[in-house]
Amino acid sequence: MSIKIITDSTSYIPKELIEKYDISICPLNVIFQGQSYDETTMDRTAFYEKIIVASDIPTSSQPSLEDFYKIFEKQVVANNSIVGIFLSSDMSGTYSSANLVKEMILDKYPDAKIEIVDSKTNSMQMGYAALAAARAAEEGKTIEEVLEAVEKIKARSRFLFVPNTLDYLKKGGRIGGASALIGAFLQIRPILTVEDGKTSVFTKVRTRKKAIDAMIEAFKNDINKKELGEVIVHHINSEADGKELAKRVEEIVNRKVEISDIGPVIGLHVGPGTVGIAYYTKNPLR
Repeated sequence: MSIKIITDSTSYIPKELIEKYDISICPLNVIFQGQSYDETTMDRTAFYEKIIVASDIPTSSQPSLEDFYKIFEKQVVANNSIVGIFLSSDMSGTYSSANLVKEMILDKYPDAKIEIVDSKTNSMQMGYAALAAARAAEEGKTIEEVLEAVEKIKARSRFLFVPNTLDYLKKGGRIGGASALIGAFLQIRPILTVEDGKTSVFTKVRTRKKAIDAMIEAFKNDINKKELGEVIVHHINSEADGKELAKRVEEIVNRKVEISDIGPVIGLHVGPGTVGIAYYTKNPLR
């Protein structure tokens, strides 16, 4: 019997790490112009090009119960225990659906061992929690020790990101129209983060360049005080900006920094051109 890790597609874990640790991914979907798309297979560049000119706003939807059930059952039938780590329950019904499917599985397989964790975040801040679980499982740790590894990362991780425009936050109802208008006029750029399961403003500065500089300074301050574990750069359909940010981070940490593009489910709420840093430290941040 092994412990297998299941997470959802909004973790945006690099493919090679998903394969290395045999992590199962439940895909979320994007609803756009009357059609539903699996975000793991859709053409991301084409999607972002379309939403720039589209009048209607895309929405996202959680994995279907059927998809969840198939992924869970596959592991249970193979006599594996499951630790599932999912998108913040304040952002999606994915965590709730995972718990529902857990009960459905237990009805049929009463001896199954399944633990479901609310990551309280998304993107690679969640991805690092899933990777910590997978590494602990690979080391032969108990399911309790795997869950402990997840909680340690939750207390030591942060995700900071800078949107290119406030328009998508306005469309999604994250900020009011007046705030978006004033922000655009004054060139105000918030640095956003995720705390207690919700997107919040880390700080605000004027101009995107200053926002990116401030984000890097916040990262430096964290790792100087708490010591770096791992770091990755995120971008939303802005590879050149992602590479530039990664280069700056590499100069600080003296190591190769991987880049992971954020998919449409999270991207549609923040918009193309967004860049960010997800990382965890060796000592607790909170």
